Amino acid sequence: MPDPTGVAGRLPSVFMMPGTSSFTEFLSLAAPDLLPGSREQLPVPVTEVAHGTTIVAVTFPGGVIMAGDRRATQGNLIATRDVEKVFHADEYSAVGYAGTAGVGADLVKLFQVELEHYEKIEGAVLSLDAKANRLGFMVKGNLPMAMQGLAVVPLFAGYDLDTGAGRIFSYDIAAARSEEKGFHSIGSGSLFARGALKKLYKDDLSEERAVRISLEALYDAADDDSATGGPDMTRRIFPVVAAVTADGFRRYSDDEVGAVVDALVADRLTNPGG
Repeated sequence: MPDPTGVAGRLPSVFMMPGTSSFTEFLSLAAPDLLPGSREQLPVPVTEVAHGTTIVAVTFPGGVIMAGDRRATQGNLIATRDVEKVFHADEYSAVGYAGTAGVGADLVKLFQVELEHYEKIEGAVLSLDAKANRLGFMVKGNLPMAMQGLAVVPLFAGYDLDTGAGRIFSYDIAAARSEEKGFHSIGSGSLFARGALKKLYKDDLSEERAVRISLEALYDAADDDSATGGPDMTRRIFPVVAAVTADGFRRYSDDEVGAVVDALVADRLTNPGG
């Protein structure tokens, strides 16, 4: 491969330029083809790809819980039973996605690097609002692909170091950002999940109760939406659950989530409707 600098062993000149705190801006100069919006346009809309489904977030005094089911669908088929759609964004935030699985995973990875790059360059952590704005910029960059059927929308939540509270941000495919109060859900089962949360949410939830009602909401979503996966009791595959508090991001272990799911399912056996 020819050396793009013309001098053996040297990095391209773009790497020698004064740094920007945005990794996305750097990528637009160094390798613009790697950005979501720069992908080659497809001749026809694409529908037969894996899609991730339902994500929920619930605030409680001192933090926020985010949880996501594990199913990815491809048309009428279950493409994956154990996909993960809730991730660590940085020390004080979490991000989940619904929509095209491959695009969503790429978006999350780029967002994680964006936050890490800023912190290394600036020596400081972005405010929660600034993180939400940067994620919206990335969603907007994927709009051309979204119009061709490869849509993905994230759900972003974190602990605000300035206010000491958990906050939730949602987006549409055109990157319109909204701050949600108390709880929110996205994905194909979001209507059913949100209905469950409306009945169960209270301002003074404990963290444990916030986890429980998040799992209740995902259970109800799976009950009415075939694209949302319920807890797989035979394979012991459970939703991904994460908490973000003043102590930072923490993902619950499978054993911790499994114990809550076991209690939830036992209760539903006596009252299947909720």
